[in-house]
Amino acid sequence: MILFEEAFRIVLSHAIPAGTERIPFTEASGRILAEDIFSDLDMPPFNKSAVDGYACRKNDLPGKLKVIEIIPAGKVPEKTIQPGECSKVMTGGMVPSEADCVIMVEDTENLDNDHIRYTKEKTPGNICYKGEDIRSGDKVLSKGTRLFPQHIAVLATVGAVDPLVSGKIRLGILSTGNELVEPGKMPAGSQIRNSNSWQLLAQAAIPGIIPFYSGIAEDNEDDLHKKLLQSLETNDIVILSGGVSMGDFDYVPHVMESLGIQILVKSIAIQPGRPTVFGIKGNKFIFGLPGNPVSSFVLFEILVKPFLFKMMGLDVMPIILKLPMGVDYNRKKSNRKSLVPVRFIDSKVFPVEYHGSANINAYTLADGFLILEPGEFIMKEGELANVRPL
Repeated sequence: MILFEEAFRIVLSHAIPAGTERIPFTEASGRILAEDIFSDLDMPPFNKSAVDGYACRKNDLPGKLKVIEIIPAGKVPEKTIQPGECSKVMTGGMVPSEADCVIMVEDTENLDNDHIRYTKEKTPGNICYKGEDIRSGDKVLSKGTRLFPQHIAVLATVGAVDPLVSGKIRLGILSTGNELVEPGKMPAGSQIRNSNSWQLLAQAAIPGIIPFYSGIAEDNEDDLHKKLLQSLETNDIVILSGGVSMGDFDYVPHVMESLGIQILVKSIAIQPGRPTVFGIKGNKFIFGLPGNPVSSFVLFEILVKPFLFKMMGLDVMPIILKLPMGVDYNRKKSNRKSLVPVRFIDSKVFPVEYHGSANINAYTLADGFLILEPGEFIMKEGELANVRPL
């Protein structure tokens, strides 16, 4: 059994690049950028008005001004502003080169059809100058950026309509256990519904990941060997749920070895999730996660997901918050790192009712989990705790 930090290092050190592909920027949300993006123009591309108002010279204020034209957004000014003149300009409109300010409409009064007067003493410039946001040739997005809507806007702004992004990863999910039936069936006798696969499929619904359900393998070596091999043939990564502990029917590690898979992680000093396995075979990767749903949920979030992002070129650093405990919390054993589901109420941490790693419904009430290191037994009310949001 090794510390989680060591398991994390081993797993991520074996991530290999997922390749790249060019896709329309309209389909790039959530993907990982595989190239630097540079601007092909200045932004703004011209001096533009930040307000609805009148473009003029500050030296002419606060005298009477003659309005010589109206400039809506999208129109190039046609007239030259002379002393004592101004042009009415709309927000986003091009400011004539002779003007050094735009006075706001609400700070003026109409004298007649062609003349206005500024009613204040001073004015800000109210001009967004050419290139003040971006200069042509500037790097606007860096390789390794996960693209969100604001990044899509930048791609559109600079005309990067076919960005290079990391390639897709095929991820197979295979559950094990004679007791499992599919969610649409009523369990009989000692059966239970297969929730882990569908939980993991939902967790793997990440842009750039192609999740594939590989079904349920029976608790015997032949069926597990057959279905794991089939999943390995069609996927880059396979996640097995269940069959990784020390029971008489926990065949996963043995079957992995029989398939020539090199097991690099066999057990992790973490609760929940101790019997977690990680192995490689060529450019294929296999995770064996515990069968309890909380264990598989948590280990996917803290170990599998960072590995997936690493393959796609993104280093994911977890957000750890320091928040005060809202109540005392005690645990019976402290030989492993422990992750406890908690709620955040008024910026304080409150453990939710939790009955162990089978109790996945506790996580429907959780905002994150409390992290307790080996040797930590007690967290006192008011003590700052390390918590990771979900």
